[in-house]
Parts: sequence; C-alpha cells; structure tokens
Amino acid sequence: MPHVPERPVVIVGGGPAGIFAGLLLARAGVPVTVLEKHEDFFRDFRGDTVHPATLGLFEQLGWLDELLALPYSKVETLGMRIAGQERRLADFRKLPVRAPFIAMMPQWDLLDFLSGKAKQYPGFDLRMGAEAVAAHADEAGRIDSVEIAGGEILPARLVIAADGRRSIMRDQAQLPLKTIGAPMDVLWFKLDRPSDLGPESFGALEARKFLVLINRRTYLQCAFVIPKGAGDEIRAQGIAAFRERLRGVVPELDGVIDGLADMEQVKLLSVSLDRLTRWHRDGLLAIGDAAHAMSPVGGVGINVAVQDAVVAANVLAQPLAREDNPDPLLARVQQLRARSVHYTQMLQKQTQDRFIMPILEREEPIERAPLAIRIMDRITPLQRLPARLIGLGIDMPEIESPDAHA
Repeated sequence: MPHVPERPVVIVGGGPAGIFAGLLLARAGVPVTVLEKHEDFFRDFRGDTVHPATLGLFEQLGWLDELLALPYSKVETLGMRIAGQERRLADFRKLPVRAPFIAMMPQWDLLDFLSGKAKQYPGFDLRMGAEAVAAHADEAGRIDSVEIAGGEILPARLVIAADGRRSIMRDQAQLPLKTIGAPMDVLWFKLDRPSDLGPESFGALEARKFLVLINRRTYLQCAFVIPKGAGDEIRAQGIAAFRERLRGVVPELDGVIDGLADMEQVKLLSVSLDRLTRWHRDGLLAIGDAAHAMSPVGGVGINVAVQDAVVAANVLAQPLAREDNPDPLLARVQQLRARSVHYTQMLQKQTQDRFIMPILEREEPIERAPLAIRIMDRITPLQRLPARLIGLGIDMPEIESPDAHA
C-alpha cells in the first residue's frame, strides 16, 4: 500500500527524542501519536543532563524561563580530581548562548514539561502504557503500521523509531547496526551530599578507580566506572566490599558511603557505543539511541537525540503537512546528522580507550595529572573547546519547522 496521508505519524518511544519530534510535528500541523510503553516517565538514573544547545531550543520556542522554573542544578564547569588536586577541564560560562551551563534536571520533569507543551497542539496524542511489539509492512515492504501489546494495530503514514538502544522497531525493520564497542560499564547510585564538598560536579580517579560525582543540590548522583562485564562479580561480592572500593577515592565521601545499605541501591548501566549504517527504510525512520547508542562520556545523549528530532522535523514537517510522501526525504535526515554523530562517537571512543581504560587497568599509584590535563587547567581559554564540544555539540541545528498555530 502506498503512503496514506490521512494516517498519523506514529512515534515509538516517549523519551526526549520521541516527545520532541512529536511536539515539533504537531506544532507544524501534522497528526502524531507517541507510544510510551511505561505508565509514567518516572525512572531513576536516566540521562538528566540538559545541555546549553538543548536549552537554546527551548529559548527558540519561548519556553526557556518556564523550563528553568523547574527544580534543577546548574553545572558551569567540569573538573577532575587527580592525585588530590583539582583540575578544571571545561568552562561553559563563555559559550555564546543565553544559558551557558548544563541543567541537571530529572528526566521525568523534562518529559512532563515537553509532553504538557505538546498536548496544547490538537494533533498530538500521547499514549502511555502502550508497548510497541511489532512493525508491519504492506505487500511492497513499506512499514505501514505498529502493533502494540494486546494486539491493537495502529496504521501509520510514517513510523519514527525512538525506542532506545534496544529498539524493537529497528530490529523489526532489519536496519544494519555497526558496533563500535565500549570497554566499560557504569554503576549508578546516590549518596548524601557532605557539607564540606564543594558545589562543582567532577570526576575523581586513582589507579583502577574512576568515580564521577554530579551535584543534584540535595544529594550526589554517582557513577563508578568499571571494566566491561565486571558488574556481576562486583554485585556478588556484596555491598560491604563495594563500599570499601569507594573509600578514599573522594575522602569527603567516606562519612556517607555507609548510607549504601544494599546492592539494590546500585544500578548497572551496560554501556553501548554503536550506530546504524542506514537509519531508514520506506515508512520508517530511526532517531536518537535507536539510531546510535552514545557512551555516557560527556553526558551528551539527550543533546544528540533532541538534535536528531529537530533535524527530522526540519526535513519532514512541512512535506508531511502538505501530505507529501516522506519516504524520499528520510535519507536526508541521516545525511544531516551523520557528521555530528560520527565525530561525537569517535571522541567518545578515544576517551574510553586512551584515557578511561588505562586508568581502570593501572596498577601503580597516580602521582600527578597527565601533562595535557595540567596544561588545560592552567590555560583557561583551552577549557572553551571541551565546553563547546560537550555543551553545543559538533553541529547545533536550530528549529526551522513551521508553527502552524502561530
């Protein structure tokens, strides 16, 4: 069956990429149904970093002040504690944007805000608790519908797969996946924030240990980086052994580490780094983690995913509103995003392989910071480059899709 303009665009996945894409399409007058398999957005240890580039998109929409009225913590600099000394590596305050900082905001608050804005547009439909289980194609092989748990089949003029790094839609569409590889995993947990710890978010490292602390105002969100596949062994050793692993990495934490009472408080993130070599087939487009799983290095996942959504809407919204067939345009979305995704993943892999893994494999104590880090700490203008790469990304698309309701 050919493209049917009367059907809605069906977006599978109610994360930042899916909700933002749905919002922009509905804003342009395109009927959209977003399917989210969970009943709510509340899940802990999801990506909570809203970068300056993404904040700039909210400013473009006129919603930045309203967004920043929600609870968040501000990250203006990033640093590293090495051999007991603080080294500053990135300073966002000089970025040429209105909000030159990372906003650490619970993802459920961000998604509630976005979905609330999207629901103001009459063509936007968000279905919570609707788990997509299959994509169906017509006789010509074009994806034309999505089946959800329970057997309901939703006809679609276009399916956008935004269902994450384990995307069912991507698998159903048989899109080719290239594995780049990640030699590490991350254990996430919370700690009370000691009063004698400064306000900055930073990483602390010593031989075989790398701990990242994110200031969440009333507590610390902590990421303990481990070799790939070591999570089961660490979990089997129990919470007492895990607390001992943490002691001394950041001495100010030693008094609060005992707050970890059970390994159930420690969540494993299995790190992936991969991307599709083709993001689309007739009737379907993959964006966000479904198109490219990002490493947690730099915390750029939300930023990159939202930029995918913006570019997808820039390319597709007006043609869809005109009831044109979107299939010939799908490759254009990948073409516009490939450079940014490829370079970001390349930098993440180099950081993993050349910096993080040597630390996790190192036996002898670290007595001083590497020369490159010492130079960056001393020459403050150098801190603008990592700030720009992390905060704005390789490319910084702006919203060009129309507002049919203006």
